[in-house]
Amino acid sequence: MNNNHATISKMHDMRMHGMARAFQTTLETGMHSQFTLDELLSHLIDAEWDDRHFRKRERLRKTANFRYQASFEELDFTLNRNLDKNHMLRFSDCGWVKEHRDILITGPTGVGKSFIGSALGNLACDHGFKVYYQIAGRLLGSLKAAKKDGTYLKTLPKILKNDVLILEDFGLSPFDEEGRLALLDILEDRHGRKSTIFLSLHGTGSSVTPPSPMPLWIELSTAHSELSFRENQSERKCTEISSTNLPPQVTISAG
Repeated sequence: MNNNHATISKMHDMRMHGMARAFQTTLETGMHSQFTLDELLSHLIDAEWDDRHFRKRERLRKTANFRYQASFEELDFTLNRNLDKNHMLRFSDCGWVKEHRDILITGPTGVGKSFIGSALGNLACDHGFKVYYQIAGRLLGSLKAAKKDGTYLKTLPKILKNDVLILEDFGLSPFDEEGRLALLDILEDRHGRKSTIFLSLHGTGSSVTPPSPMPLWIELSTAHSELSFRENQSERKCTEISSTNLPPQVTISAG
């Protein structure tokens, strides 16, 4: 028994906490006598893997800075907004992250853009991807400050490290020249390498097309209470960012 206590202590020292808890449980319940050696080893490894996966997921969620702790399962498809469950299931395997696709979610205030964006971000965390959620204006403001204190070039790689960047209130307020250049730096860095989710008030009347294969477009509308999806595989690149609001005045021309 003392040898077992020493083994559990060593497991904790090696940060194998899930395995240690599982081993202690099998000893306390007498289940260890029901396992063969290979079955016990498999049980302990599974417990450690599950524990590490859970702790990583919680760490990713904490650092993501989500507005809502919304899960994909919490999306309500019974509300009178025709939220298509089959369409939403297209995102459930996070293939859009693996393929470095962008998602553009548009619609007026109160239709659930932030909640859906948070749910997609949480889903990405569940799959082990690093996510960062931030209001677009605040992110650009922090980049302006970084330019002044000389840390700009160190800050950009930190943003790039996130597999998914979620920008809330994208284009809500005008961008000045410095803000537009910072935004262009972010989008060029992420183009074809990472995924970005844009949450914007502006609908399909805007010319917003982030610089990547055309984004998966979710348009929420209170007028028709519907959610529609648009997808196009054509390659685009950003050639101009206009001097006023973004969107609808972002010009992305085919290259």
